[in-house]
This record gives sequence, C-alpha cells and structure tokens, in this order.
Amino acid sequence: MEKIVVNHLNFYYGDHIALADTSMSIAEHRVTALIGPSGCGKSTFLRCLNRMNDTIRNTRAEGEILLDGVNIYAPGSDVVTLRQRVGMVFQRPNPFPQSIFNNVSFGPRMLGLAKGSALDDMVEQSLRGAALWDKVKDKLHQDALHLSLGQQQRLCIARAIAVKPEVILMDEPCSALDPIATGHVEELIESLQEHYTIVIVTHSMHQAARVSNFTGFFWLGKLVEFDATEKIFSRPGQKQTEDYITGRAG
Repeated sequence: MEKIVVNHLNFYYGDHIALADTSMSIAEHRVTALIGPSGCGKSTFLRCLNRMNDTIRNTRAEGEILLDGVNIYAPGSDVVTLRQRVGMVFQRPNPFPQSIFNNVSFGPRMLGLAKGSALDDMVEQSLRGAALWDKVKDKLHQDALHLSLGQQQRLCIARAIAVKPEVILMDEPCSALDPIATGHVEELIESLQEHYTIVIVTHSMHQAARVSNFTGFFWLGKLVEFDATEKIFSRPGQKQTEDYITGRAG
C-alpha cells in the first residue's frame, strides 16, 4: 500500500532547479533508500516530504506530494500537523542540552499528547522503541550530551517517535557513527518498519542494500531509477544506475 505518492515534483532554490520532474511512490511500513552522489538532490527531496525546505528563503515547489491521498502542498495545509505525522532524524545527532527524559518528552508535552504518568509511559515506550531503554532507564535525568554518539542518535529517534509519527525521514543517520553504532541503528531501522514508513538518505550503497526494500537513485537533480532494492543492485534497468553502483561513475 502506498503511504506517499510524489507526482512531477520540481523544486527550486531561487532560479536553480534542484529537483526536476520527480515522481515516486513510497510504500507503507517499508524502508525506502535514496542514493546518489553529493549534491544530486536526495536530501532536498527528503526534506520536501515534510516541507522542511519551507524554512529556506527563496525556495519553491511545484507538483504534488500526497500523504494518504492528500496533497501536503495544497493551500491551507497544516505544516505543524504534517511534521508531527512525518518526523525527521538528521545527519548528526542533535539532542537538546537537557536530560534524556526532557529530550523525549519535549514533543508530547508541547503538543499536549500526555502528562503525568502517561507522559512517563510515553517516554519509556519511545526509548524502548529506539532500543535504548535498557541503557538509560536508571539515568533518565542525566544530561543527554553525556551519551555516546550512537546512543545520542537513538535518543533522537526516540524523540521522533514520541509524537507518534506515521513516517520517519532519516538524512544519513549513520554518517557520524562508528561501525558498531551503525550496526545498532540499522537493526533499529529494520525493527521500526513494522510500525513506521521509513525513508533514508544514505551515501553507503552497502547500507541501502542491507536495510531497504526499495531504492531510488538520484543524479543531478533527477530520479534516474526507482525499484525494489534487490533489482536495483542486481539487475538495474538503467546503465547510469549500473555505472554508479559498480563504481564506474560518481
């Protein structure tokens, strides 16, 4: 079942077109990876999915992105609600300089989703969902910045899922992590897809092959090919895709 459908998306930074005529369907409760060289548009595309690019001056989008059949760029769309439904985890862990508990509870408190013991339960469930509860349950009121980088990234994932999103966007979530921490996050991504639709930007083709069900290959602002991950990496339909994944281009 399709969770997000992108139809003929163009995106501009001023007069520069960063994405040209991009169309893609993102399956519900699956992991979709976006690959391609630096500057090819994949992170811009990711940020279009929850309108994070709206915060950048002199940008504009054309076309449509349907979330459960409703265009998120339609006039009057509620961007706050959109970003609750479509959460984001960034390239470098960015915990608030506060306690672990306050990091995870921030979103639910601001949105009025829970308070008191219900908020405590929500924090615990979010940390369990991010496979971090057993590591931090006895130090919830310690500074989150004291965690390792890998644990900080899982904390950011817990913070994202605390507001009960439907989609989680991940922009190179392992680029700052060592191989062991990367492995933990990849295991987490695999477990999260049971409950969430996940879209991940990655520079690692090995990671895309390991964690995703579908892969899109971007090149110079265009989506060259989109298909099942197994097919992209074993029988790509475009020579440009084959050249990139075999290292002959990019």
